Amino acid sequence: METNDLKLMAREQFDYLKKGTVEIINEEELLARLERSLRERRPLRIKAGFDPTAPDIHLGHTVLLRKMKHFQDLGHEVIFLIGDFTGLIGDPSGRSVTRKPMTREEINRNAETYRQQIFKILDPEKTIVDFNSRWLGSLTSFEIITLTAKYTVARLLERDDFALRLKGGLPIGVHEILYPLMQAYDSVALRADVELGGTDQKFNLLVGRDIQREFGQEPQIVITMPLLEGLDGVEKMSKSLGNYVGITEPPKEIYGKIMSISDPLMFRYYELLTDIKLDQIEAWRKEAEAGRINPRDLKARLAWLIVADFWGKEEADKAAREFDRVFRQKGMPEEMNEIAISFLSAEKEELSLNIVDLLVNYRLAPSRSEAKRLIRQGGVDLNGQRIEDINFRIDFSQSKEHILRLGKKKFFRLKRTD
Repeated sequence: METNDLKLMAREQFDYLKKGTVEIINEEELLARLERSLRERRPLRIKAGFDPTAPDIHLGHTVLLRKMKHFQDLGHEVIFLIGDFTGLIGDPSGRSVTRKPMTREEINRNAETYRQQIFKILDPEKTIVDFNSRWLGSLTSFEIITLTAKYTVARLLERDDFALRLKGGLPIGVHEILYPLMQAYDSVALRADVELGGTDQKFNLLVGRDIQREFGQEPQIVITMPLLEGLDGVEKMSKSLGNYVGITEPPKEIYGKIMSISDPLMFRYYELLTDIKLDQIEAWRKEAEAGRINPRDLKARLAWLIVADFWGKEEADKAAREFDRVFRQKGMPEEMNEIAISFLSAEKEELSLNIVDLLVNYRLAPSRSEAKRLIRQGGVDLNGQRIEDINFRIDFSQSKEHILRLGKKKFFRLKRTD
């Protein structure tokens, strides 16, 4: 193949891979390595590490997974690295305090869920799944000392997380200082050409470049990806903050959550969670601002695409129809949770239940004050009628079944069982 043709193909790959990235260190190296890969017909080795600190993968994680899939689509070798060893240390990135250590049982349990979930995006036939305990767990004391001798404490303490903790008089564990070196050694063991990570991982990824040089390897290209904002549009998507969308959640839940995000966040999600081209996304943005297109329609398209990615087109169609029926046509969902209401041997005139008592006793609200707040703010409907009186009683003497709606999305079938 002619040199000019190789350069053109390498440039096309580069442009495709650059979409949605924050930084590539450095771009010239990546271009050169893509061209060499084409010339030698040798795929690049792409590494991304995930410490299994939680059981669920959410949309925030898929920003990295999708970029891995882009490399995979171009014929490169993708390594999904489960940090079952580094997870025992705890990544200090973005932490103001030392992480609580995890047990081996927790790590193994979460790692297994990762293996099951990642293939909703990655091709199982083309993905290498590895565990860094395979090499880190076998390092001798001498080898660990040799590794630590290749980097200085001063450079490790340059990272913002450590600098802020030192300034604030907060402790830093020795094991935390070792973390970036262990992650860097992963790149040595795998002979990584490219490592992907979030912007909060930049320090660790750059240490990988330095340590590879120390071991006589060509330093990896570092590609940082943005941290996806959660449903609130402010904080990073996180299960602990409750602003996340899990990729194994039911299709209608994913669809509904995406439909709840703000219009500006919608375009951010389009860029990071779909393969729609940037010029098309920008065109939609301008049309929405000019009033030529309804943002709600764009949001519905986004929700459909995301559900289809994880559950298939048929489930995406069903979720869209269900959402439209419930929220546009004010209908009821086909499936809803059922709550059995028992009055035992109560007399007919006693077959009623105070609305506040119902919400608290059946754990639909965390406290009486929260239940009252929800009612007063118009967040409670019974059989399609808004309930605003905290003393309202639900009558089960004439009808044994009622439909309760909390907020916009939660429906419950109240059914008298006696």
